[in-house]
Formats: sequence, C-alpha cells, structure tokens
Amino acid sequence: MSLLESASLYTARPLVGVGLSLLFVGFAAPAAALLTGAAPGSIVIIVAAAFGAYMALNIGANDVANNMGPAVGANALSMAGAIAIAAICESAGALLAGGDVVSTISKGIIDPASLSEGSLFIQAMLAALLSAALWVNLATWIGAPVSTTHAVVGGVMGAGIVAAGFGTVNWSTMGAIAASWVISPLMGGIIAAAMLAFIKWKVMYVPDRIAAARVWVPVLIGIMSGAFSMYLAMKGLKHLMKIDLHDALIIGAVAGVFFWLVSVPLVRRQSRGLENRNASLKVLFRLPLVVSAGLLSFAHGANDVANAVGPLAAIVHAMSSGDASESVAIPMWVMVIGALGISCGLMLFGPKLIRMVGNQITKLNPMRAYCVALSAAVTVIAASWLGLPVSSTHIAVGAIFGVGFFREWFMEMRARRANRVRSPRKPIAAEERQRRKLVRRSHFMTIIAAWIITVPASALLSALCFLLISTLVG
Repeated sequence: MSLLESASLYTARPLVGVGLSLLFVGFAAPAAALLTGAAPGSIVIIVAAAFGAYMALNIGANDVANNMGPAVGANALSMAGAIAIAAICESAGALLAGGDVVSTISKGIIDPASLSEGSLFIQAMLAALLSAALWVNLATWIGAPVSTTHAVVGGVMGAGIVAAGFGTVNWSTMGAIAASWVISPLMGGIIAAAMLAFIKWKVMYVPDRIAAARVWVPVLIGIMSGAFSMYLAMKGLKHLMKIDLHDALIIGAVAGVFFWLVSVPLVRRQSRGLENRNASLKVLFRLPLVVSAGLLSFAHGANDVANAVGPLAAIVHAMSSGDASESVAIPMWVMVIGALGISCGLMLFGPKLIRMVGNQITKLNPMRAYCVALSAAVTVIAASWLGLPVSSTHIAVGAIFGVGFFREWFMEMRARRANRVRSPRKPIAAEERQRRKLVRRSHFMTIIAAWIITVPASALLSALCFLLISTLVG
C-alpha cells in the first residue's frame, strides 16, 4: 500500500499544474460574466475570457523564460527567486504600463472592413486566440521558446483568410514579420557576441583584471541603464505617455550618466579584496544581471500582455457596441486576467523553459548572461530606430546563440594559436571536434524549426478553429 501511495503521488505530481490552470481558467470565465453585468451574449464573453486566460498562462510558461533564463543559468538567481521577481515585474508592467489601447486586427494583418459583420469578427478573434494558445502550449511542451506575437499574428491571418479570403491579408506586413525571423536573432546574436568580445578584450584577458573591472564595469552598468531606460520608455511606457526616439535618447543618456557615476564607488567598494582572476569578476556582474532581468520582465509584461488580452478586449468591445474598430480600450478586468495568467503560467510551467534557455543551449556565467540581457535592450532600440520589425523572444534566444558561437570561435582561435607555438598542428578527430561544440545543435535546430513554422502552424490551427466555431454557432 505504501508503494502504491508513493507511485500515485509520483504520477499525479505533473497534473498539479494542469489542475491549478483549469481552476484559474474556470475562475476567469465566470468572473468576466459578472464584471460585464451578464449582458446578452455573455456566453461569448465567458468563452473568450477562458481562451484569454489560457493564452496568458501559455505566455507566462513560454515567453518569460527568455528574460529569466540567462540569470538562472548564470547562477545569479535561484529558480524560486527568478520566478518571484518575474511574477512581480510582469504583473507590474502589465497593470501599470500595459496598453490601454490595442490594435484588434493585430497591427494591420487583415483589413477590418472585411470582417465588419460583428458575428464574423467575434468568431475570427475567438479562433485566433484559441489557436495561438494551443500552438504556444505545444511549443512549451516540446521545449521551444517561440514568439507569442507571431502566434497571434498567424492566428489572426488564418481566421481572416477562411472568413474573407486571401485578399483580406496585408501581405506586405506579413513579409516584414517574416523578415523579423532572420533580423531579430541575427541582430541579437551579433550585439551579444560583440559585448562579450569587448569584455574579454578589456577586462578578462588583461594583467590586472580587478583594476580593469573598476574602470569598465561602471561604464557597462551605465550603458545598461541607458539602454534599459530607452527600452522601457519606448516599449513599456509608450502607453502612459507619448515618447519619440529623440526623447528616449535623452532619457537614456541622462540615466546612463547618472548610474555610471553612482556605480563607480559601489564597484570599487565591491571589488576590494577580490583575487585577480576571472572567477572574481562574476561577483561584479551578478547584481546588474538581476536588475536587468527584472527590467526585461517589466517591459515584457507591459508590451506583450496585449497578445493575451487584445483579442479578448476586441470581443468585449464588439459585443457591447457591435463595432469591429481597429483600436479599442482594454478594461482593467481584462488586464488583470492577462497579468494574473502570465504570473500563474510562469510559476506553474515556467521552470522547464527557464532551465532550457539558461542551461541547455550553452553554458552561461554572469558576464555572458549580462551580454544577453544588454543585447535584448540594445537590439530593440536599434531596430526601432531603423524601423525593423523584431521579436523580443527571437532577440533573447539569438543573443544566447551568439554568445555560444562566439565562445566556440574564440576557443578555436586560442587552440590554433597555442598549436602554432608548441608544435605543428595535428588534425583533430571528428568526435573531438563535436565534443568541443559549446552550443547544443539539437536545441538549435529545434528552436529554429519552431520559429519558422509558428506563423503557418498557428494560421492552420486558427483556420480549423474558425470552421469548428462557425459550425457550432451555425
């Protein structure tokens, strides 16, 4: 009996998260009906709220790993600490700086006039929301961090095509989104690799590492502070106030200089008594890395909560006014569902993707993870300035790949230089070359494949969901 009891507990443990998720969805749905006054057609709002809560859970389980994974992988944060910080910062970003106005047709993917009929529009939004949630759920299950924005875009496109034909899709916008599959990870990887190369050149491989760190770590903290101030101004606070690139540059410059001046005495005090070796440098990068992870989560909550609640807000607006307009106000109760759902999804299912992003792609330490976090902010700013569409998920994971591939190249160059000095170069066996790879190729191929098929897969799922919903309604 004892063995049977132990076996039952062991097999039931993975179902705890599923059960709590069902409780959250079951709570969100009737709460939506109560808060909307149980108006005529409230069954649609109940279903939409359940789909929105399900989508928010999946965003928390998948997307947030990109912000917290590097800090956990570098041992700057424990898993529990990362989840606590991310839950607080994600919720704060969603509730304090989340968009009060959102594009219901997901940034011009389809022509609103083609879905002017209220019932058709509502069915399309329901299908888009459910299909995006299903795809992100599947990606989380196989261990692939994907762009939830792309999943929503694919869902809207698929439902729009079935509802109104291929002509309703804005294909130039879709082309720009497809370009972001390449632009985002490349920019993130190049910038992260360049940051790591700078740290190696100026701090890690010099005679007096501690003296170099006292000079350059405050500069890097200033750059990080300026970059994140611009990032938050452009991505997280744009819904509270109108901020253009010029204003964001001024905010970033002021914040960068201020935190550089503040960090000079702090780094000097923190570096006292440290030994002149690379392991000592990890201490100096740990706190900036933790802060950067929290700021990334705040900006993510402010910016990406619309992926979960945007279609839900559009359905609520269409039910109350019968108008499928391009932009609608998001009620506070809708924002609360999104914020709580993201936090619950992170706590229940986030550790799997956090471990994968932080530990299993390539080995990270505080310096490398710092480069990843800084690259995420700098790449978004550079892409906004150039007018390029990017995905924060692709940037963060691309930065991790960039750091890993740079380390492979750097170690290969050092090995070749050492061989030239010691003896004529000997050929290295294929097995040994494979053992020296610092980026797991299996994860690399899985993630790239998931990125490529996210939009078409969610579009296909959305088309099927739309047909099913139409059949049930009809």
